[in-house]
Parts: sequence; structure tokens; C-alpha cells
Amino acid sequence: MTHAFYVYSAYGFAALLTIAVTLWVWADGRARRKELAVLEASGIRRRSARAKDGE
Repeated sequence: MTHAFYVYSAYGFAALLTIAVTLWVWADGRARRKELAVLEASGIRRRSARAKDGE
């Protein structure tokens, strides 16, 4: 195994891992927003929304 192969492999693995975590966080954020929309449509509100309303 050459030094260059090791370095390129490490950078490639780090790049793939970074892309995978980024996509996971993005997809999870979309899922949470959809869940919040469903809950708010059913009448359930967030506690932070009450604080803004002055209650």
C-alpha cells in the first residue's frame, strides 16, 4: 500500500461520511417538518408559539 493510496482513501472516506451525514440530517429535518405540520394541522401547537402570543 502506498502512501498516496492511504491518503486518498482517507480523504475519500471522510468525504463520503460527510456527504452521508449531511443527507441524513437534511432528510431527518424534512421528516420532522412534515410531522410538525401534521401535528399543527390537528390542532396541537408548539409551546414556543404560545410564548410569542403573549399567553
